[in-house]
Amino acid sequence: MKRFLPALPVIFLFSCANSDTKEETPKEVKQYTIEQFYKSTQVGGGAISSDDTKLLVSSNESGIYNAYEIDIASDQKKALTNSTKESVFANDYVPGSANFIYNADKGGNENDHLFLQKTDGTVKDLTPGEKEKAGFWGWSRDNKFLYYTSNKRDPRFFDLYKMDTSTWTPVIVYKNESGFDVGAISDNEQYLALVQPVTTSSSNLFLLDQQTRQMKKINADSIESNNGPLQFSMDNKTLFYTTDEGSEYQHVMKYNIPSGNKEKFYATNWDVMYMYTSLNEKYRVVGVNEDGRNKLYIFDHKTGAAIDFPKIENGDVQAVNISRSENKMRLTIGDGKSPTNIYVYDFGTKELKKLTKTLNPEINGDELVSAEVVRYKSFDGLEIPAIYYKPHQAGKKNKVPALVWVHGGPGGQSRVGYFSLIQYLVNHGYAILAVNNRGSSGYGKTFHKMDNRNHGDKDLNDCVWGKKWLANQDYIDSTKIGIIGGSYGGYMTLAALAFKPDEFNVGVDIFGVANWLRTLKEIPPYWESFKKALYEEIGDPNTTDTIRLKQYSPLLHASNIKKPLMVLQGANDPRVLQVESDEVVAAVKKNNVPVEYTIFPDEGHGFVKKENEIKGYGQILQFLDKHLKGQPGNPKKD
Repeated sequence: MKRFLPALPVIFLFSCANSDTKEETPKEVKQYTIEQFYKSTQVGGGAISSDDTKLLVSSNESGIYNAYEIDIASDQKKALTNSTKESVFANDYVPGSANFIYNADKGGNENDHLFLQKTDGTVKDLTPGEKEKAGFWGWSRDNKFLYYTSNKRDPRFFDLYKMDTSTWTPVIVYKNESGFDVGAISDNEQYLALVQPVTTSSSNLFLLDQQTRQMKKINADSIESNNGPLQFSMDNKTLFYTTDEGSEYQHVMKYNIPSGNKEKFYATNWDVMYMYTSLNEKYRVVGVNEDGRNKLYIFDHKTGAAIDFPKIENGDVQAVNISRSENKMRLTIGDGKSPTNIYVYDFGTKELKKLTKTLNPEINGDELVSAEVVRYKSFDGLEIPAIYYKPHQAGKKNKVPALVWVHGGPGGQSRVGYFSLIQYLVNHGYAILAVNNRGSSGYGKTFHKMDNRNHGDKDLNDCVWGKKWLANQDYIDSTKIGIIGGSYGGYMTLAALAFKPDEFNVGVDIFGVANWLRTLKEIPPYWESFKKALYEEIGDPNTTDTIRLKQYSPLLHASNIKKPLMVLQGANDPRVLQVESDEVVAAVKKNNVPVEYTIFPDEGHGFVKKENEIKGYGQILQFLDKHLKGQPGNPKKD
């Protein structure tokens, strides 16, 4: 059984050039409405049917996510589900049939269930526990079993189960009683690769022999490292995994199970994001995070020879799936000027075919802005990478306002990709610098660890120095620079307004943490295995760490906030509770500061319904136009 290691819970979810941007002649462009931007669609997944003729995908073209099927030959797409309330995310076809598995939660509460939908339209909840959270894992090599994870036995931990596809009766494969999470399972089920989180940037990797019940640690005791299982080989003798042991960057290691020998299998000077082999190990694909954009490399797995493949200009290859026949490959490719699109590559004909057109045809892609990677020096001389969007209309005689954008995390990364909100704001004349402050991933483990137990301090200063970089651009109105972010980025927004009250002119907080003490104490129960790692990075609310956590919780210093604030929050958010936003809004209002607050009763940690995105993100532009762009600033001058 081949399976990627599920990402460790990112605490609060929500990309080389010089520090000088290219000089371009300012030009006026058509300004599109928020409704036009959100007529574009998001599409994901892309499981290939057993006969290689169709793709199973998820798309939000109906307003929320539903499952669709695309005919590869004709590009025709048809809806398989018609949900109007809860988003549906397609997982895979049941092998050998057109039945399929999808997952859905309720209102963004993250308690996903797995559902089986048959060709006659009937639906069966395979994981019906009231508070159960389940995750699709994959299929056994003989196609007789569905593997999945579930916390129904103990809400703190995820066990591994399998279901016989003839009866859909669950049987437990691995009971997780100590927070050792399954990362990979061998085809014969003898071996499990288990992960023990240590910190948010380090983890231990163990090999469990289910026959002998012996468990062996794979990574070295003497070196702190971050380790993630990729898959076992088809002969059940090799485990492939990623690690940064002895290196700044994640690379692929090959572990020989009988001998216990380890050897470096694939490495470069960037993080390897994924690697896997096709079902019968004919092909190997590797995705490398090269400066905020995934590059794809394809090899003959047995010989190691590179496979010729059409060049993907400026594309971010976010995911790949090779059909069971090994004749076709689905690619999910991001582009800064368009939402992610799905392609299919035919290994026989060498044709790379684009199957989706996600950008609203009412929008001229040439009038959108390509993301540019820039770097600037922070307060202590550290070089900070960032993704920059310069409005077409910006010029020395037409100075524009700007925003510092902060990603989610902690430990996330702003990447070269498309986000309708960013393009909407840039289209309406706002420059955006998406900073990858210290602590961001993708730039080596030393950089990644630099904000541990330091959130709201040096990482915030990196954002302030990003603001200074913006202010030094001769087409930016230096008196009109705000800060915006979601989740951890929302925390940074609140921290900036509370701890650096004179730096930014406005702040937009999208479900950001306001009180570290409460947030860390009230994390979802299924984060139990990750809790210690979280406390190691941010602080333990049950110890003297409370002193620092109070010092850097914006809610407890909200009296310092004197610049206009906007807050957006999902009522069902299990990570950043609504009370966080309620209390910070109430506290800031006491300062007689303009505050705008929008709550979505049917959203969680991240907004997935188009009507809510249109409402909330449209209000962001209105807020900025009033409180940032509309304020007196520098006159236009040469």
